Amino acid sequence: MSIVVTGATGHLGRHVVQQLLEKVPAEQITAVVRTPEKAADFAEKGVRIAVADYNSPETFDSVFAAGDKVLLISGNEFEKGRPAQHQVVIDAAKAAGVALLAYTSAPGSLTAALADDHRATEEALLASGLPYSLLRNGWYNENYTENLAPVLEYNAVVQAAGDGRVSSASRADYAAATVAVLTGEGHENSTYELGGDEAWSFAEYAAELSKQTGKEIAYNAVSVEAYTGILTGAGLPGPLAATLAGVDASIEKGELVVSSGDLSRLAGRPTTPIAESIAVALKG
Repeated sequence: MSIVVTGATGHLGRHVVQQLLEKVPAEQITAVVRTPEKAADFAEKGVRIAVADYNSPETFDSVFAAGDKVLLISGNEFEKGRPAQHQVVIDAAKAAGVALLAYTSAPGSLTAALADDHRATEEALLASGLPYSLLRNGWYNENYTENLAPVLEYNAVVQAAGDGRVSSASRADYAAATVAVLTGEGHENSTYELGGDEAWSFAEYAAELSKQTGKEIAYNAVSVEAYTGILTGAGLPGPLAATLAGVDASIEKGELVVSSGDLSRLAGRPTTPIAESIAVALKG
């Protein structure tokens, strides 16, 4: 039996593999990557490397084996049709007879267009008949703290989220919950709503940035249309800008507040506060 992680050299995938290495022998882990050079550090530790691409179904023909537990990390190529890409993995996993297929989805409360691909993938996974675990990941602290350059340049947090709140947590937190599912028992046919212990608003986020930088950083709440224009002006493709602005509209409606407690319960510890992730980012 192997624990197989797709997208293993991505931001979340790396955290998952690193935390798996603390729990199980390296030879029980398979990292699925498109570019094996990026996984050289994992290979050196004894992790099996499999080269496969969501866009090439034949590359998944021999990746999985009966009894494997598989983590399908959602793709980030929005323009290529993510549900079809994910279907490639589901089909290969079913053909192999894996014991569990876990999928990184989005909160059940999220109605933004971003969630459409996730819902379609969930439906395909349920239709496959495979034992599944839906890991409905909320927002990552790093979605914001890794993009501080313009905030610090203009002394302003600009979002279209009004007074909405976000239950975010660090990628390491979500990885810890994922590892608990992949290495534990009794997670078949489960759905977890995952989010941080404490929700925060962008006004509070700006205030925390002001406190930690000693600068006066304001929160400028703008319309969805204005925010879409700002993002396209910064070079983002129109469809992606609209998708991200749509998430802000959902935040304003409270759709990224997750109060289940599933994340800290699975991780076995409290989630990482946004203030802590801000401190890490500012040191970096």
